[in-house]
Amino acid sequence: MPVRAIILSRYLIMADILVALSGGVDSAAAAALLVEQGHHVVAAYMKNWVNDENIPGECPWERDIEDALGVCRKLGIEFRVIDLIEQYRSRVVNYLIEGYRSGATPNPDVLCNREMKFGVLLDYALEQGFSSVATGHYANRLDVPGEGSYVLRGADRNKDQSYFLALMRPEQVARAVFPVGQITKPQVRELARRFGLPNAEKKDSQGICFIGQVKMSDFLRHYLPDNPGDIVDLRGRVLGRHDGLHLFTMGQRKGHHVASPREGVAYVVVGKDLKRNRLILGYEGEETPGLYARSAIVGGVSNTLRELPERVMAQPRYRAPAVHATCTRLTDGRYQLIFDSPVRALALGQVCALYAPDADRGERLLGGGFFEEID
Repeated sequence: MPVRAIILSRYLIMADILVALSGGVDSAAAAALLVEQGHHVVAAYMKNWVNDENIPGECPWERDIEDALGVCRKLGIEFRVIDLIEQYRSRVVNYLIEGYRSGATPNPDVLCNREMKFGVLLDYALEQGFSSVATGHYANRLDVPGEGSYVLRGADRNKDQSYFLALMRPEQVARAVFPVGQITKPQVRELARRFGLPNAEKKDSQGICFIGQVKMSDFLRHYLPDNPGDIVDLRGRVLGRHDGLHLFTMGQRKGHHVASPREGVAYVVVGKDLKRNRLILGYEGEETPGLYARSAIVGGVSNTLRELPERVMAQPRYRAPAVHATCTRLTDGRYQLIFDSPVRALALGQVCALYAPDADRGERLLGGGFFEEID
């Protein structure tokens, strides 16, 4: 694991927290808060992607490193660049590509947290003598004596990122630190200005985790060739052509370029026929087959409790609301979720985050897994 270190203060003898510094303002503010609180801190930039394959889009890793270095100079802490390109490709990029190839809808950001930030990077941190890894996630950690550690939703509900931590293992949660979890995004900007951080006004990145401003469709086309097929309605009537099923997801309203004959009611994606390579469109509404799910089976579950409770709140996507559900453990170790009300546009392979129900106000993240069957 190649490491490039820049020593910025000869007075730092030891460090107890390794901060994952991305070059953005959130992780920079996290580092600043830890320094202000008196922690011994070292920052690390995870070099995961350089876009040497000329995929359309911007991969600003060099600028991100310079921004992160500027933050460390201002705070007077050591800065390291850790080359994790090989691990990122094997653990995240391959998962992303194979997921779309198989017709699933993967979430690389969620897997990146488990496999990279709190996987490879945490392993490195422990080997180097650090006690934990800190990030700029808008989330919190709760330690319960006799039970263990839990992730809680961030105080800024508009920025809450606990969903992206749903696949973390209990031992990873116990080593995680979220310094900005109790403040809001505007407060993060204000804090960065107070510390004079050079990236205080830097815009948030909206790209794929650690890849940058690359469109998912362009990224996929680089690895998965177009595979044209028919677009059909629920009766099987051909409505048009698509370039590949991997370019579409459930509930998608735009991008299929098929005009609806019903005024004011658009076609949406309600299914994929992988065997015949057909994209299936239908109209919005709970009565449309395939668009709304009443139950699902979730596999690959990582949870902080030995057994998940009978009642949970299930969040199927980052911006989707969590819904009440009955949770039953199956004999094969998977869990069946029966939703109190139908849930729109679930897709195989999506990550479902599971939270404690009403008594805990849906604050406590219990874990998460992948949708494997949807009904």
